[in-house]
Amino acid sequence: MQPNRLLRPVWRSLAIRVPPPFIPTSPLPRFAHRYRPFSQTHIQRNNWPRPPRETRNYNRDPHYHLSQAKPLVTSGRLRQFVRSPSLHTVVVLSIVGAVAFYFSNVQTVPVSGRRRFNCFSDESVEAASEAQVKRLIWEVERSGGRFLSDWDPRMAMVKRVMKRLIPVSGMENADWEIRVIDDPRTANAFVLPGGKVFVFSGLIPIARNEHGLATVLGHEIAHNLAGHVAERMSGQIGTNILLYSLIFLTGGIAILGTHFIGGAVLDLLFSRPMGRMQESEADYIGLMMMAEACYDPREALGFWERMERAQQEEPPEWMSTHPSNFNRIQKIGEWMPTALEKRQESDCQGTSTFADLFRKAMERGVLME
Repeated sequence: MQPNRLLRPVWRSLAIRVPPPFIPTSPLPRFAHRYRPFSQTHIQRNNWPRPPRETRNYNRDPHYHLSQAKPLVTSGRLRQFVRSPSLHTVVVLSIVGAVAFYFSNVQTVPVSGRRRFNCFSDESVEAASEAQVKRLIWEVERSGGRFLSDWDPRMAMVKRVMKRLIPVSGMENADWEIRVIDDPRTANAFVLPGGKVFVFSGLIPIARNEHGLATVLGHEIAHNLAGHVAERMSGQIGTNILLYSLIFLTGGIAILGTHFIGGAVLDLLFSRPMGRMQESEADYIGLMMMAEACYDPREALGFWERMERAQQEEPPEWMSTHPSNFNRIQKIGEWMPTALEKRQESDCQGTSTFADLFRKAMERGVLME
């Protein structure tokens, strides 16, 4: 038996030691000390925040992410922003710049001595009115209205009056366009910047003749000569700044109330009184221009008397952008001696003496004598 033991393979005599299996005495946490082959490190659990167990299946839900979002504006951040020295510097510089910008664009109206703010040039106002002209034409055509043709007697009457008023308007180089809207129920007329004339046919029976028509057309041209459209556009800047400042100070709590109530208050306190002063200035300038064009200024009294009878219900003057017809007629009566003198001095050749004097006085910031 001994020889047979020597004949056994050598590999059977080698002792193979196998390490005993590792049996943990306590349960290990998940992913902790997991053995990975070919690595000397162990997988360790990260410290990333995990959503609650009941929402782990809804990580892709946008409502969950929205509920976990932090507010961008908090009371602490707002207090820090208000107390910031850089904010105080910006506010002071903005106020100084706004005051300097305001006083550098203050003008004096030569016929009334009124001080006003105007930061728009004639070119910018004309460019802004082009879109308004296109919209008016589109609205008339969309509503089924029409413009009178050149052979219509009413259109011919308007063109005759404008032919005498344009040379005394100081705007001979404008691209004048004359349109008469066939609407006998509307008695109105207006001249947009750039020489765009719109007359409703319902105004012609009230005017009765060319003198009466020259009264209202001279009045509308005077608005352009005095730059009233640019003044209204400039006034909107200050109104908007004041309204949005009130909204910011109230924290946006009463945006609609601040906008509508504040807008109505500012309209009554500033816009409507400014509109009445502009209308009075246009009455005076228009009266002088029609007298310089050799129209009888006394016809203006009769026109406004007929207009007063045509307007059955007239709102109180403090609620309107126009002066009452009674006050308007009274003022025109006070200016009548000057207008008659202007007509006598006129050579009836269409010289724009008054308009030229008005522009020069506007540039110098002085009153007209």
